Amino acid sequence: MQLSLFSVSYAGLWGQARLSVEEVIAKAAQLGYNTVMLMGKRPHLSPLDATEDQRASVEAALREHGVECSALAGYVDFAGGGAAEVPYLEMQIAYAERLAAMAARLEAKFVRLFTAYGTPGQSPLALWSQTVGVLQEICDRAAAHDVTIAVQNHHDIALHTDALLELLGDVGRPNCKLGFDAWSPALRGEPLYEAARRAAGQTVMTTNADYLRWPRYQYRPAIVNYEQVQPDLVRAVKFGTGFIDYQAFFQGLKDGGFNGVANYEMCSPIRGGGSLENLDAYASQYVAWMRGK
Repeated sequence: MQLSLFSVSYAGLWGQARLSVEEVIAKAAQLGYNTVMLMGKRPHLSPLDATEDQRASVEAALREHGVECSALAGYVDFAGGGAAEVPYLEMQIAYAERLAAMAARLEAKFVRLFTAYGTPGQSPLALWSQTVGVLQEICDRAAAHDVTIAVQNHHDIALHTDALLELLGDVGRPNCKLGFDAWSPALRGEPLYEAARRAAGQTVMTTNADYLRWPRYQYRPAIVNYEQVQPDLVRAVKFGTGFIDYQAFFQGLKDGGFNGVANYEMCSPIRGGGSLENLDAYASQYVAWMRGK
């Protein structure tokens, strides 16, 4: 299993410290990671800014620090949006194709994508069909660059593991695989071992973070009591200290035959704040946990 640092962790989002792409690569090597997944948008590796000079700089950093680039991370929503005459889905396809071309130049095998968020008034079945069609075209275009699309279980469409595997079957492209994570099924109550075992055969990467969850309540003065509010509050904590049973998750992946890329991400505010020292402590904890499990 390759340990990978996701550059979003040091992108300066959520008030956290910000490093350049080259600095993230150096940081990954320093902390013991084999590879990196680079965020395919600003401030890291946006197709709008990816000049030959930037590509050469990133390649030089990878060589210097002995780190591979395993994947680029795309940010998409195949629900469409805006006015009907705007070719929104075509823009999404073009973005994904550019990421695939960039990935190939960096010798990365994967581009991580999502599906679609649910849209009020839009038929879930129609949205499913639309998502399948867009993924098929993206996969066909990515195949020309020898790149595999890794669909992450993040957005609303095909979120449950059974649905995700069904979607993969509908797409029917050999270079369409899964980026299967634990936090989504854990938050929704799926049994982690069984979900991971079933998904493992189609999974090429997993992106990991750990969280605590707390019930929320709202005071009701009329009854002098509290009413529970859904969903729970969730907060990122150091890996292995949250509620997600990663032992069961990784055992399920292993038993199902997975031996791919395991990314670590800090993609929300974390306990202890966003200083560089705290980010480094979190990223180091992941490496220690993974090597010791």
